[in-house]
Amino acid sequence: MATLGDIGVSAAINLLSALIFLLAFAILRLQPFNDRVYFPKWYLKGLRSSPTRSGAFVRRFVNLDFRSYLRFLNWMPEAIRMPEPELIEHAGLDSAVYLRIYLIGLKIFVPMAMLAWAILVPVNWTNNTLELAKLSNVTSSDIDKLSISNIPLGSDRFWTHIVMAYVFTFWTCYVLMKEYEKVATMRLQFLASERRRPDQFTVLVRNVPPDPDESLVYNSNKLAKLVKKKKSMQNWLDFYQIKYSRDQSQRPLIKTGFLLWGQKVDAIDHYNSEIEKLSKEIAEEREKVETDPKSVMPAAFVSFKSRWGAAVCAQTQQSRNPTLWLTEWAPEPRDVYWQNLPIPYVSLAIRRLIMNVAFFFLTFFFMIPIAFVQALASIEGIEKRAPFLEPIIEIKFIKSLIQGFLPGIALKLFLIFLPTILMIMSKFEGFTSLSSLERRSAMRYYLFNIVNVFLGSIIAGSAFEQLNSFIKQSASEIPKTIGVAIPMKATFFITYIMVDGWIINVYNQEYESGAAFWPDVHGRIIIALIISQVLLIGLLSTKHAAQSTPFLIALPVLTIWFHNFCKGRYEPAFIRYPLQEAMMKDTLERAREPNLNLKAYLQNAYMHPVFKGDDDEEDEDISEKLVTESVLVPTKRQSRRNTPVPSRISSASSPSLTEVIKEHPEP
Repeated sequence: MATLGDIGVSAAINLLSALIFLLAFAILRLQPFNDRVYFPKWYLKGLRSSPTRSGAFVRRFVNLDFRSYLRFLNWMPEAIRMPEPELIEHAGLDSAVYLRIYLIGLKIFVPMAMLAWAILVPVNWTNNTLELAKLSNVTSSDIDKLSISNIPLGSDRFWTHIVMAYVFTFWTCYVLMKEYEKVATMRLQFLASERRRPDQFTVLVRNVPPDPDESLVYNSNKLAKLVKKKKSMQNWLDFYQIKYSRDQSQRPLIKTGFLLWGQKVDAIDHYNSEIEKLSKEIAEEREKVETDPKSVMPAAFVSFKSRWGAAVCAQTQQSRNPTLWLTEWAPEPRDVYWQNLPIPYVSLAIRRLIMNVAFFFLTFFFMIPIAFVQALASIEGIEKRAPFLEPIIEIKFIKSLIQGFLPGIALKLFLIFLPTILMIMSKFEGFTSLSSLERRSAMRYYLFNIVNVFLGSIIAGSAFEQLNSFIKQSASEIPKTIGVAIPMKATFFITYIMVDGWIINVYNQEYESGAAFWPDVHGRIIIALIISQVLLIGLLSTKHAAQSTPFLIALPVLTIWFHNFCKGRYEPAFIRYPLQEAMMKDTLERAREPNLNLKAYLQNAYMHPVFKGDDDEEDEDISEKLVTESVLVPTKRQSRRNTPVPSRISSASSPSLTEVIKEHPEP
């Protein structure tokens, strides 16, 4: 049973580690040899030059300007004060809304924590229930007196918890509604002011009836693997050529074969021959894909002359048969997951059923390591099962380390491969965009954490800690013991959350979805709120609070009603594109660019990457246009030294549609 001192040790270890990592980051980012690591976007856009190309030899690798070390943490307040519109211009709406997830957590929990410490902690602390319970072999520590377990059965003090449950629920719903409204407005403003992109004009059509003359999507997964392998070989060839150019006294050698088998050969000659072989295989496979009727897939990317036409097509039923000509908004070209497009639409339901069953068994069997972690968290249980370890465990620091720090880090180690497994499962289900794959994986990760990390830890942890009480008590007394034991698992979650805070969240913008994931964020907070309400009802029912418990039944009902209200009021902005907005954007674009050739702009936008030649000038022009249309705005951090583009936004307000039009007048 973790004590207050154990939690203090855990907090000290985590805070010290966080401080060390923060200082290391702040110092390493100042070094010239790390410049490309911490400012890659500026190099990709050609707006930043490498400091290692000029100056003295030492200055190319080490920053000798000691004044910069005196203000090496100045980037933190500047980053926090960075206006949200500038952040959207710099990194996209997805990045800005992603950061708002942390902001909404602070808005919800900081006031709730203050109220809990001011009201609930005194109510719980001023009892002696747990001290009396120790006489009945119920294991507890001093910190558990802060929980509801310290309130005696049938006490009127439970009314305080019921009233605070209503306060917490109403406050959470208020914050959620305001954030949902804010993010929905941000999304509409972003779509209205967003520059031209191919996905604004394009619809993905699935289950297309066979047509021998027209098709766009081919089953080129084998070809894609060959192209990927060739790129890898080319990277190694470039590496060894650069290595040889620096030291021409000896040709670089590599060992072929496996482990101890194989012979050493010339690296440059080896990769040249391998690339030549792969080029022939790629040419043969490409010809096969383009001529083989079996490679033609019942799917197509259909581009329209206007956004309005694409919106009408994507949001309406196209045929009497609802299983044919299925349309949806096409993901942007960077977001397309090409490997899943060849999957027949009729098999998607079967694939998802298989993965749901697999996910159930994955969740179920993961209870075993969860039980192990909770056994680790119970130091009394370790001493009973391994008495020879008692002299070592009873050392104060070791005991605090085991109870306060080790369980949380052990659980994180068990979960380290879970996101990869869930992503593989999502890919098998057949989703056609990276964003949908990530949202699906995140949903399953959330459910997994609820069932295993939260409920599993509560059940397993309570059982391990109170196992002796369960054995000696009658069946009618077990619910009472559970009512006392479950709240005391809060100490484990405090240490687990602190360990979880180690993970630095670095958002790599691979695509832009326009904050399409926010309804999922809202829904998961609602689910967590309902679970907390149901658990409180169950907990009070074991505490003989029969008179006060019924007043909690209305809370889940009101929360579900609130969720349905927000779903109907704000969610359409995230799944549909208003025809009025589409028509207005088309009209403004035609007025500004009357000679725009959309056909040339869209012609190869959704061509499979493996069909794009390395020297295809049209593709290069299109991709260059897509990149240059996204104007890069420097942040107010220390990257402005080498970035000449000035910031267009200096205030905290978002630009309106009329302001965007003024900035881009008609030619």
